[in-house]
Order: sequence, then structure tokens, then C-alpha cells
Amino acid sequence: MRFIIPALTGVATSLAVAAAPALAQSDQWGDSMNTVGLAAQTLADGETTRAIALLKAELAQDPDDPALLINLGIAQAQAGMEEQARASFNSALASRNPVELATANGRLTDSRSLARQAIVMLDRGEFRSTSQLTLRD
Repeated sequence: MRFIIPALTGVATSLAVAAAPALAQSDQWGDSMNTVGLAAQTLADGETTRAIALLKAELAQDPDDPALLINLGIAQAQAGMEEQARASFNSALASRNPVELATANGRLTDSRSLARQAIVMLDRGEFRSTSQLTLRD
């Protein structure tokens, strides 16, 4: 199983995902799992900028991976990069290779549904940190 972003703050926790595509058990995911797991841990540790860099590096190898795109969007949204986050979520929505994902609360959903949910959450400002709310609102 490919672990993406394990925990988010506030209402965004429902979007934390662990990707479980049919090929996830294949050896082809070995290096990817390490990079993505590291990105997830750095984001969980509050190192949003490093997580973004790691996710972008992984996307350079697989630019159409909807799980990576969703998690990049989450990281970007948490960093206050809302336009980039929206672009990442829209790319996940348009992906030619949708995958089944498990959210942090254990609910299974497809990547397109999760991308749509992320866009709604972005529109509502649900990814903003307290400091971002103070500065913007």
C-alpha cells in the first residue's frame, strides 16, 4: 500500500489518503513508496515546503498519478498556495488513471471523487491554518 499524507489538521483530516490501486503490491512501487512516505511524514511534521518538493519530484516520474496530485494539492493548500492547489486537484480530477483511495477515516473512494471534495474544501477555506485566517480574513 502506498501511504500518502497520514494526518492533516482540522476538517482536512478526512482527505488524508492511502492509495490502494490494483498495482500497489507490485515491486514497481518500491522507490515510490519510500519517497511518498517521506513526503507524508514531512507534511505531518509540519514541513510543508519539503513535502511539496518531494511530491513534485515523484510527480516528475509519474505526472498523471492522482494520489500524488491530490496530496500535492493538500500540501500546497496548507502552504497557502491556493491557485497551485486548485491546479493539482483539477489535474487529479482529469487524470486518465483514477485509483481507489482510502481516506484517513477508512472510507474507500475514487480519486476523482476525492479531488472534487478537495476543491470544495479549498473553496470553503478548510485548508487554511489559523495564521492564514488571521492574515486573510
